[in-house]
Amino acid sequence: MATKRPFRKPQLETIEIVKREDKTEDLALMWLTKPENYSFKPGQYCTIGYNGIERAYSIASAPHEDLLELFIELVPLDEGGVLTPILWDLTIGNKVTIRPRAKGIFTFKPEKLNHLLVSTVTGVVPYVSFIRDYLNSHTNLDHKFYVLEGASYIDEFVYDKEFHELAEKYPDNIKFIPTISRPNEDRNQNWKGAIGRVNQIVEKNIAKFDLSSENTLVYACGHPGMIEDVKSKVSNLGFDFIEERFWKDD
Repeated sequence: MATKRPFRKPQLETIEIVKREDKTEDLALMWLTKPENYSFKPGQYCTIGYNGIERAYSIASAPHEDLLELFIELVPLDEGGVLTPILWDLTIGNKVTIRPRAKGIFTFKPEKLNHLLVSTVTGVVPYVSFIRDYLNSHTNLDHKFYVLEGASYIDEFVYDKEFHELAEKYPDNIKFIPTISRPNEDRNQNWKGAIGRVNQIVEKNIAKFDLSSENTLVYACGHPGMIEDVKSKVSNLGFDFIEERFWKDD
């Protein structure tokens, strides 16, 4: 009879917050020191902790970057938030823990040439890592990335400047289409881009860019309702599909 190995807690490392940028009342970017020899694939997540409370966060930075970059949404305590209310009170110089290995299978799949990347707000994080890594590590830029990001308000597009600049620099490889669901709100004054929830513009952009199910993989990351709708739409069209759900429980 095989004997069970004793359960061993992973050896946690301590890392430091070295930079923070608050983008809205409930969205912030944080950069943390990366442990020596810490490795991950673009699209994977790290497990961050404070006083024994841990949660997983997708990594926005690419593996070659010196720091770990996180894009975090505050989930208040009265809405079930556990770790983010604690992180919200931390600043430069404060320390958190990190588990020794990144995890996750929502990673870039190079087998197909076209990649339709659909997200809501912080769900864009894996795609930031995908594209930064791809541009750094590939000399032959054969793949194409179509980034569709939905948000309620324009100030929630935290990576829009980066994506617009990359789309201008690499027009044959990167397209960025942000869309807002509340165009009549004062917070969205002067918006001239796409309107509607991101899942509502998927089929339109598949047709616009003449994407074929034979050479296109569809990714969806973020709100579960968006993911279900996108999955239904693209599956009916014959596209391969992978997902990463960001449940709003922290």
